Amino acid sequence: MWLLAGVALLGVLVGAVGVLSFRLSEREQRRGPRAERTGIEDDAVSVLSVLPQSVVVLEPDDDVLRASASAYGFGLVRNDTLAHPEVREMVAGLRRDGVIRDAELTLARGLEGSGTLRMQVRVAPLKAGRVLVLAEDRTAARRVEEMRRDFTANVSHELKTPVGAISLLAETIADSADEPDTVRHFAGRMGKESRRLAALVQEIIELSRLQEPDALVEPELVEVDDVVAEAVDRVRVEAQSRKVTLVLGGTQGVKVYGDPALLTTAVRNLLDNAIRYAPPTSRVSVGISRGSGQVRIAVVDQGPGIPEDQRERVFERFYRLDAARSRETGGSGLGLSIVKHIANDHGGRVDVWSTVGKGSTFTLVLPEAYGPQLTDAHDDDAAARAAHTTTTTGHRPGRAMEETR
Repeated sequence: MWLLAGVALLGVLVGAVGVLSFRLSEREQRRGPRAERTGIEDDAVSVLSVLPQSVVVLEPDDDVLRASASAYGFGLVRNDTLAHPEVREMVAGLRRDGVIRDAELTLARGLEGSGTLRMQVRVAPLKAGRVLVLAEDRTAARRVEEMRRDFTANVSHELKTPVGAISLLAETIADSADEPDTVRHFAGRMGKESRRLAALVQEIIELSRLQEPDALVEPELVEVDDVVAEAVDRVRVEAQSRKVTLVLGGTQGVKVYGDPALLTTAVRNLLDNAIRYAPPTSRVSVGISRGSGQVRIAVVDQGPGIPEDQRERVFERFYRLDAARSRETGGSGLGLSIVKHIANDHGGRVDVWSTVGKGSTFTLVLPEAYGPQLTDAHDDDAAARAAHTTTTTGHRPGRAMEETR
């Protein structure tokens, strides 16, 4: 609809003044200066210059008469001609039958191998055999749509698994009414699946909330010690059940601006991920450090580690490094994605270091309250050293060691 309105507006303006307000093509520039515009033509310039689409005007021989800067920027025009055969074919069809063409095209951008663009292209006739080409970049919109479709498909799949399991377990219990031991066994399995389903739904809700533009509206001064302590409390029972020791260490009294509930969720998710992959009787350490205007919360585990080519993928929604292990431990594949969103909303980031067979370190990096915002400084090792120091010495300055087994 926007294209139809744009063409109608352009047709009226072009028919009235005979001039379009676009940058001269290279060929036009070589011909010499244009005739002086009238006041009406200046009005046309003002209207046309605010159109969001890339615009190209072709001569009867299909040479470019005028083109907007974005048309050159997107690579639609090159050497005074349309660069893409798909667009040239649309123009040729228009010249054959006079019918306006409108299509979404996937076009190569720039040099070979530099990616593609999804462009909504419309070609329409003007006076004197000229043709108007309007193009809008739809690449980002299509990418969002694809992500939404993938997310919906993944959610549907993830929900089907526990729901289907609960249904089968319910049928089994109904068939085993006279066998108390069997009923108790499958009732326990049903409870586990229902908890997994509840956790998945809660994480989907959290992720949806974080994707809203107003996820962090009124940040407040937050004590990092309190955030870490609360996160540890929330995973303590899980750590005990897996015989994993939790250890805290590092700098005290550090503050950041943000949402304490969201930050607690981020640290809890990092701890939960570490505990799930930590072998029994191993340790998961949390270290806090500060420096260069940044606060670092490092979570160190002694798990299997992450191959280098998969380290960034662990932050993707529903991505699991070990799908079988995640099903066994109840992981949803959303925890680290939530951490990344929370870090971004707080002006920070989350980094990962890992060695296969030795373990991983996830570091939540946040701007320190009142500190200089030197976001290009990297000192993630300080928090990790704090965590490792606590692990080996069993204490930290000014605060007794806190560990759970």
